[in-house]
Amino acid sequence: MNNLWKHIIIATSVVLAAIVLATAYTQRYRSMTGTITVTGLGETKFTSDMIVIEGSIENESYEAADGYRGLEEARNRVIDFLVSKGVAREAISFNMPYTYELTTSVYEDGNYIGTRFAGYNLSQSFSIESMDVESVESAARELPSLIAQGVDINVQNPMYYYSKLESVKLDLIAAAAADARERAMKIAENSNAQLGDLAMSRAGVFQITAATGDEEFSAGGSFNLSSREKKARVTVRAEYKIKPSVK
Repeated sequence: MNNLWKHIIIATSVVLAAIVLATAYTQRYRSMTGTITVTGLGETKFTSDMIVIEGSIENESYEAADGYRGLEEARNRVIDFLVSKGVAREAISFNMPYTYELTTSVYEDGNYIGTRFAGYNLSQSFSIESMDVESVESAARELPSLIAQGVDINVQNPMYYYSKLESVKLDLIAAAAADARERAMKIAENSNAQLGDLAMSRAGVFQITAATGDEEFSAGGSFNLSSREKKARVTVRAEYKIKPSVK
């Protein structure tokens, strides 16, 4: 009789221990959390609304005063030409002129003996910055025609900017974050899990490229200036907490 009670007590203890262990495991499984890491993408196209064109004029003369007068005449011709093409005068700005002394090599009996003063080179850089993209584009294409009038001018390719770029960047980050959450939700649903709170979120660098073409991205971000039509994109890497769905 004593042995029977002994076996009953042992059996009962084993059953109770199994129940306790099973309950503990279930509670641990239900409270166990993990994470999902996803990358969302935000992308949009836009048209630049600002143009910047830089250039320079030069004049050479043996006398510095004559050289400066020649430079001033060239500067006035550039301004008059641009204004005649519809460019606003306030959009044109000139930097301080730069003077460089010219020399020529001197030889005697075929041997180099030094240099001799040969005059001055005066140069002045300028820039055109305007929201009137079409007018400036058209005028800048014709600026080199001033060379035929004796103006020593050099014009660089236009650069295109967008005045509302910061707003575009904020919208892209929001779109990329929303895309990341949607991706995380789909992964959680297909994994029989519940999506929890956001644990971490980090935006990548902005890539601003030409709207068409296969321009390469840069690890530090890219900023295309040569194309008026642009495409901007950014990624957001997000980490969400998850837990198994309660059945």
